[in-house]
Parts: sequence; C-alpha cells; structure tokens
Amino acid sequence: MTWEKEMLWKKAAKFHGHVCPGLAIGFRACEAAVKKLSLRFSHDEEIVCIAENDACGVDAIQAILGCSAGKGNLIFKDRGKQAFTFFRRDTNQGIRIVFRGFNENRSREENLQYILSADLDEIFEYKEPKDKLPNMARIFRSLKCENCGEMAAEHRIRILEGKFLCLDCYEDYSRGWGR
Repeated sequence: MTWEKEMLWKKAAKFHGHVCPGLAIGFRACEAAVKKLSLRFSHDEEIVCIAENDACGVDAIQAILGCSAGKGNLIFKDRGKQAFTFFRRDTNQGIRIVFRGFNENRSREENLQYILSADLDEIFEYKEPKDKLPNMARIFRSLKCENCGEMAAEHRIRILEGKFLCLDCYEDYSRGWGR
C-alpha cells in the first residue's frame, strides 16, 4: 500500500471506528471511482454517490470522497447490494461499481486483506448507472405541525382536515390499492 493510500485507509478507519471487510469495499470503491472518473474530495456537491446499501463501506465514501447525506450528495437507495454509483456534476459522467462478493472459504481477515490488495478489476464490476444524476439538494422552508408543534420541512408536511401535520402526527389513509 502506498503512503497516500495508507493515510486514506487510516482516515476511513478512524471515521468508521474499526477496520472490517465492509469498510474495505467502500474504500476500494472510492479508489475505483477516483480512477474511472478522476474524482477529488467533494466540498459541496461536485460528486454524488448513490449507495445501494447502508453498510460499513458508506463510511469510507463519506470520509474519502466527502459525500454525505447532510450535503445531499450521498443518497441511499438501499437494495442490500454492495453497489455504488458515482457521478461527476461538472461532466455528467457516472459509473456504477458493484462488488463481486466474498470468497466464503476465506476468513474475515483473509477477505479483508484480499479486498485491500487485489486488482480493482478483480473485485468490482463496472456498469452504466441505473439512475440519472440527481438534482442538486434543495432547501425547503419549515412549517409548524399543528398537532405536536414541531417544525418539519415543507415537503414532508401533510394536510388532514385542513391542518398541517408532520409525518409522525399524520395518519395515512389507505385501503390497500396503489401500493
């Protein structure tokens, strides 16, 4: 591992709290995305990542590439897959990076070392994005829920009997169709 790569790995591990194969998957997915799209750390929304899981690897993406839910450039589309789509806003380029899977005959430590040292093309498949580049994050005004009194983003408010209600206070009405 090069000195720079080792420093980034330590940064991801510190952010995540421990070292594990899942973190290594996200770490190497970042490396692949950097190589394929010539990415740099995203200070705003220059890069967007759509993560198809909510697992350990997502922490590496936050630490290494600067994608975060708070900035609106880390989007969860949880499918339980070790797959990440990265976009560059300035070029509209994107790539979907899919982990090929673990070797069940290896120990956890052996899988970790394999993921960290294997050729990127050996551990990942590269595909066209399934999704389009998402719009930039929007800031919504807040409205007060007329039941609990808490503020909620305007696009998350529902109206029931003429009252503005947050999603926690709103009782959804469904008779089973359309779902």
